[in-house]
This record gives sequence, structure tokens and C-alpha cells, in this order.
Amino acid sequence: MLDVRKLRYFIAVADDLHFGRAAARLHLAQPALTRQISALESQLGFRLFERSSRSVNLTCEGQQFLPYARGVVEQLLRSEHFAARLAAGTTGQLSIGYASSVALNERFTQAIQQFSHTYPAVRLTLVEEPSSAQWQHIAEGTLEIGLSRLLPPQEFDALQVQPLDQEPLLVALAADDPLAALECMSLAQLQAHPVVLYSDEQGTGLNDAIERLFQHCQLPLLRGPRGRQITSIIALVAAGQGIALVPACTRALHLPGVCYRPLSEAAASIDLLAMSHRHRRSRAADEFLRILATDPRCDVADSTKKTTPA
Repeated sequence: MLDVRKLRYFIAVADDLHFGRAAARLHLAQPALTRQISALESQLGFRLFERSSRSVNLTCEGQQFLPYARGVVEQLLRSEHFAARLAAGTTGQLSIGYASSVALNERFTQAIQQFSHTYPAVRLTLVEEPSSAQWQHIAEGTLEIGLSRLLPPQEFDALQVQPLDQEPLLVALAADDPLAALECMSLAQLQAHPVVLYSDEQGTGLNDAIERLFQHCQLPLLRGPRGRQITSIIALVAAGQGIALVPACTRALHLPGVCYRPLSEAAASIDLLAMSHRHRRSRAADEFLRILATDPRCDVADSTKKTTPA
């Protein structure tokens, strides 16, 4: 295998066509440089330079080999620079999975925006998928970060879970429902209404939180139709097919005929969790998790304090 150091020596002599000047530029004694070039010529099986007492010139073979030597050295430099950026988390790619109900969360959207602005050379791959798929893909290594509402089961013990927030659960109901006149309502007032849920393969986290809430309040859950995404659930509410219990971020969906009201139960909340592999995570993933852990509401409050005149 060719020694890259010898290739660099060859390029230096080829550029200067003078062993003395090339040796000085390389901070190397001239006899040592001459020996290195001779060793390279022996390895290649042809002479690189024609030497005389007055001049040094490239041989025909040396002229043809020079572009290849430059290409090897330049590729090595590019590889070194890329590796340094990869180690710093400023380049490469990052794959992130997220549950449907997470897509509207301010913490998630602002983290994506800030990360993309700070690390434009990192290519983000964003995949909407249910929690169970995220667990499997993180364990397999095809996904680095998952954002979910549901803790992974014990069999996925290699996953590290980072709690980010607890979002209030709101009631989404038709604007012409008599309960819409209330500013706040209890779960008991809603028990006669069918609850629109996620399809089981899509929204296990939200469904689980809703079932636990009804059990906590010792009330029966009247199951309504199913939707695959948060938008289809709200559309079913607008069509009069029932109510929905949704994370507070869902208020961003301003669908005509639907209104949102808070619940009086203190337990009416749902977790926002970030998941990653305990032992296999890139620097880019670490940096995204750091940004994600910063509450955007705190940033807004801090900036308000700084800009408010005394």
C-alpha cells in the first residue's frame, strides 16, 4: 500500500522541481527527502524524476502519476475534515421519528428549526410513525431519535427515555355542542359522548393516556370511531362523530366547527418523551436532544425580559 506521506513528498518536489526548496518547505533534510522519493520510485517500479546537477524534471511516468497522487492526498484531506465535522456533530445525517400528535408541539417544531439553522450541513430525515415502530427502529439503528407519548416496554431496555414535558389534554368538541358554552368541563360531563380515538396501530400513546384517565376517574370510556392521524380525528369531531381528548398543541388546528376546552381533572395530561439508544448515538443526535430539552417558553420569556424597556 502506498504511503501517503511519500506521496506528499513527491507532490512537493513536483511543484518546486527542486529537492532543496521542497525539503525546506517540508521541514525535512534534503538527503532524507531524496531517500523517501527513491523508496517511492522503487515501490512504484518507475522513476518519477530525471535529475541532473542543474535541474530536476518529471519523467513521463511522473507526469502521468502526479494527478493521481494529488487526488489521493486531496481525498484524504477531505476525509479528515469530514471526520472532524462528524465528530463535532456539524455534518452527516440525523433520522428522527415522531408520533402524529407530536408534530404540532411547539418544542418539537422549534427544535427542528433551531437545529436546522445551527447545523445546516446535517441532513434531517423526519419520519412520522407510531411509538411501537420507533422503538423497533431505534433498537435496530435505522432511527436515532424518537418522539413519543408512550414509554417503551421492558424488552427495549437499550432505549434511553428523556421526559420533555407534560401537555394538558383538551377536549375537542363540535362548536354547536351545548357543552361548548362552558369554559371548562369535567370528564363526568363528557361520559355520554363517544370519544374519537386513534387506530390502535397509530396512536397507542394517546389512547393509553385517555384510557388511564377514564380509569383514574372511575368512568366508562365510550369508544367512538378511529382516526389514523390527529387531523382526521379533529375532522371526525367536526363531522359530529364524537369528542376527542387531544394534547394542547392540537389547538393549532383551526378547523371550522371545532372548539377546544380544558378539563378540570388535574390528571388530564399526556407525556412528551424523547427516546434514543443508550450506547449508539451520534454527536448530532446529542446536540438535537440538548436543543429539544430547552423549553421554548423559557426562551420567549427571557427574550421578553431583555427587550422590555426599564
